Amino acid sequence: MIINQRFKLMKTTLFIGVFLTHFISFSQKTLEDYKKLYPDYNELVLNDNSSYDLFLEDKKLNVIEDSFYESMILTDNGINNNSESFTYSELVKLVDFEAETVLNNKRFKVTQTNEKESRDDAVFYNGVKERQLIFTNLEAGAKKVFKYKREYTDYHLLHKFLFGNSFPVLNSTLEIKTDKEINIGYKIFNDPNNAIEFTKTEKKGRNIYRWTLKDIKPLKYEANSPGILHLVPHIDVYVKDFTIANQLVEGLEDVGKLFNYYQEFVRDLNKTEDKELKNITLQVIANAKSEEEKVKNIFYWVKDNIKYVAFENGYEGFMPREGGLVCSRKFGDCKDMASIITAMAKYAGIQNVFITWIGTREIPYSYSENATPGVDNHMIATYKKGTEYIFLDATDKETRYGIPTGFIQGKEALVYENDSYKIVKVPIVAPENNMVTDHVKLKIENEKIVGSGKLIFNGYNRSNLLAQLGDSANKKRFEMIKSIVIKGNNKFKLLNFTEENIKDRDLPYKIDYQFDIDNYLIKIDKDIYINMNLDTHLEELIIEKDRISNYELEFLTASLGSYELEIPQNYSVKFLPKDFAIDNELLSANFKYEVKENQITYTAQISQKKIMLTKTDFELWNETIKKIKTNYGETIIITQK
Repeated sequence: MIINQRFKLMKTTLFIGVFLTHFISFSQKTLEDYKKLYPDYNELVLNDNSSYDLFLEDKKLNVIEDSFYESMILTDNGINNNSESFTYSELVKLVDFEAETVLNNKRFKVTQTNEKESRDDAVFYNGVKERQLIFTNLEAGAKKVFKYKREYTDYHLLHKFLFGNSFPVLNSTLEIKTDKEINIGYKIFNDPNNAIEFTKTEKKGRNIYRWTLKDIKPLKYEANSPGILHLVPHIDVYVKDFTIANQLVEGLEDVGKLFNYYQEFVRDLNKTEDKELKNITLQVIANAKSEEEKVKNIFYWVKDNIKYVAFENGYEGFMPREGGLVCSRKFGDCKDMASIITAMAKYAGIQNVFITWIGTREIPYSYSENATPGVDNHMIATYKKGTEYIFLDATDKETRYGIPTGFIQGKEALVYENDSYKIVKVPIVAPENNMVTDHVKLKIENEKIVGSGKLIFNGYNRSNLLAQLGDSANKKRFEMIKSIVIKGNNKFKLLNFTEENIKDRDLPYKIDYQFDIDNYLIKIDKDIYINMNLDTHLEELIIEKDRISNYELEFLTASLGSYELEIPQNYSVKFLPKDFAIDNELLSANFKYEVKENQITYTAQISQKKIMLTKTDFELWNETIKKIKTNYGETIIITQK
């Protein structure tokens, strides 16, 4: 790569200057000072800073980033954290880096570094490289210091800057320097108290924007957290426009401009006919009796025949591959699956299936809040049926046609509809569509509970469970099914089971099972005590009092358990618990007992109502769960006549 004169100057002055300035700035305090200030932590981040230089040269907008990181080991346990890392890619190129351990005014250069593929649970290959740095000579009081320079090949892709770490942070600063002809915009998130300090100054005819946050508390991992972008103060910076050669070049600012950027990646998609894919399409829709049935058949064919393998490199992270290529490869990422679905729809004569951009639920923004590529990380197809939009995400093999994948519920979708765009809200699937029902018949034999049941899973409960079961077989599948249907206590014994509708996504998954439970009932003289709550849904979902983040449910669910106990001969009912009902904005529950001839019937209905619980919900949620738990402990008493 050719480095121009300005780039060389920045490399030899600015890069080193940033490094030294930040290093010196927090060198006054001693190890003992920091240990007193942060007694509960093994490490302290002194500086976590980035500086971006945006300048016009060679008839283009150039973006250079300098980042600097410095931390101090506070305890002997902190020595174990001897590595740090940063990332780069084809679009964000690594120019240079340096790293060292600083101890007692001595510097030990890092010589062991490893480059590896940066893995993401949702992405098989994304072209992002991770540079791992291994620090030596670590002890309490040692500092890990590293800096790196990256070049952005596309100014649309300026990264977010996050103010936060798993350790406390003394100082974190983002600086943006621009030529006067460049106009930037920015959005700040998760800073309700305006704690981030902002300044804008001019120096040598250039604008300098600086945001600083000090004394940042460490991130706390919490189960069911909605994701780091919902929690950490951060900034998304974007280029609004710039003037070069007396021409105004527009960047990003609103949804229309973001769509114009995206549109260039898909404008010419699937323009050339692919005979193989067309022939397959005609076979797939041959017996369909309606347009919607054709779309559904195509959707399921893609799910069954195209393996989801996220493979993204450079601009391939934005550009779907041709449907014909995806078909011949038999695999593709989310964009490829959207491409092949829309291509097949056109071969089927259906013009209202569209490419769609969307962000998963870990991204907190709407398009009006943040109209940059940071708002999206996923692509699907969308079928417009009259005025209704049906979202077709083939990356989840099990989810049925008609409901979106769980991780895009409640999100906005940017639909590429007839050379324009439309923002459509993805619905949150109602709990009754994810219902779990369990119909159980019980009787007492030799002081043991013997029973049979039919367990039925709908919606996300169906798809999630079948994804977990996968292709397991024999003893492994038996044990997995046992863990699903288990009831009562650890003496539960699964005797037999059968399954229905494993392959048919449109039907609920069913398990018929037979079982017995020893040591469950209690007999005292003539009385038998039995708790008919053989399942205790939600019992463990108490939210900790000191929780920081919102509590996110994967999806809304409802359950209906019905239990019929055959009253033994010569026995009668001595005591039935009172019915219980509760209904608020978070949960509803209804427990009911009845005696009919020689049977005691108990039904328990529970339904969730809110998918994201905020701090103001925690007290009511916990109170409701505790009331439900209390009623789980109720027992019936039958007595010998």
